[in-house]
Amino acid sequence: MTTRNSELTAQIDRLAVPHGQLAIWALGQAGFVFKGGETIVYIDPYLSEDPGLPRRFPPPVQPDQVRHATVVFATHEHLDHADAKTLGPLMAASPHATLVTSPQGRQIALDADVAAERIITPPLGERRELAGLAYTAIPAMHGLDSASAYRFEVDDERRARWQGFRIELNGVSVYHAGDTIVFPELLDAVRDSRPDITMLPINGRDHYRERTGVVGNLWPGEAVELAVEIGGKLLLAYHNDLFAGNRVAPGLLFDELDRRAPFMPCHTLQPGELYLYTEL
Repeated sequence: MTTRNSELTAQIDRLAVPHGQLAIWALGQAGFVFKGGETIVYIDPYLSEDPGLPRRFPPPVQPDQVRHATVVFATHEHLDHADAKTLGPLMAASPHATLVTSPQGRQIALDADVAAERIITPPLGERRELAGLAYTAIPAMHGLDSASAYRFEVDDERRARWQGFRIELNGVSVYHAGDTIVFPELLDAVRDSRPDITMLPINGRDHYRERTGVVGNLWPGEAVELAVEIGGKLLLAYHNDLFAGNRVAPGLLFDELDRRAPFMPCHTLQPGELYLYTEL
């Protein structure tokens, strides 16, 4: 782990990221920071502690130390994606930031004293521009519920309960899938989209986790195949490091990569680690 607490925010502030590059810092689980130019994005930051969900590592930064966020994305309402104890202090410390989230994430933010005018709940498939970037909400479906019914939930305004985002920043395109499995609406939205960076969960799912209410995600092999199908140039895997009971052996990803797409660049980042992408 390269940085902690104020060191991380200082590194983000110091780093110059010219056009055609994107700096990415891992926060753990599905959380990342993107910087391109002067725009700083947080997506799915989970920076608090919950006694009922022991973390394998502490937060790499405290939310009230994040004073530079431009846009914050929260893909859905689960604690490790839209956390009141993160969003409230972070949005207070970054008073000019806008939150983009689901209707359920919006309620969590409102309950954490985030002003309604600072929250956007976008419809699926509509490209929007905001604060130096463009984003599009992409369908997601988070495993199975306790009745074994698939969860692709969209309201009358096409606002999804579960979503990922395509983000275009500084000349680089990123697809962050949130929490998801593969299903037709997702494939229709991203097939041949050719993102520069494809970010996918790899912690898998199974009957025994689902029986206890732990809804799952892609298996490593599925993540590799999805990255190939959408024409991704680089795969960054996530959602496999924070909770001891909801992860798979990291080596499975690279076994599947060797079998299915041996020459695709692929990385997993440690909390606080910086990855600098350059468009060639």
